[in-house]
Amino acid sequence: MQIAIHERLTMASSPRKVIELLAEDLRTAKRRDPAARSTLEVALAYPGVHALWTHRVTHAMWAHRHLRTPARVLSSLARMATGVDIHPEAKIGRRVFIDHAMGVVIGQTAEVGEDVVIFHGVTLGGVAMTQGKRHPTVGNHVMIGAGAKVLGPITIGDDGAKVGANAVVTKDVPEDAVAIGVPAQLRQKPETRMVEEDRDLIIDPNCWEEDPTWYI
Repeated sequence: MQIAIHERLTMASSPRKVIELLAEDLRTAKRRDPAARSTLEVALAYPGVHALWTHRVTHAMWAHRHLRTPARVLSSLARMATGVDIHPEAKIGRRVFIDHAMGVVIGQTAEVGEDVVIFHGVTLGGVAMTQGKRHPTVGNHVMIGAGAKVLGPITIGDDGAKVGANAVVTKDVPEDAVAIGVPAQLRQKPETRMVEEDRDLIIDPNCWEEDPTWYI
């Protein structure tokens, strides 16, 4: 699995690149959230977008050792303002959407790919207080439901892997699989006829066993 995170900002990024990436975050939130009425509303009133914007800045700062303390201070201020706690060293790809935002925690060595949806209350955390890789790697086109806990240096696979609301995941989730429950168990996704650009807009796989047609 390859995590596409090469389009991060750096302190040397051109103003045009900065604007393009931040504008892409806006478009992503507006496309994914049916409640979004305008780009202006998203820019002013979506804390998940604000948290992402701040993280893109603090992550660029983190590459310079003398800016790491200011980066931590800025990320702490963003946490107070948005309810989202993202360590500056965490790697987050393009077109990520943090919906509702409140209570999301993304640890230092976490990696999040492209086109990922993260709902409120999600933790990408560790299981040991040690140095080195200790947080999850989340692939591309992944959805993580509200309140889910994904813990340890595990991998959530590409191509539509999903973690259900309130699931506790401590083992790898293969690509295109579903993890639900405490502790999480793997389930097969139902066959769908969704078009490619909408395959990652399904909300909660916990309900698939009851009536998958609600979500496809």
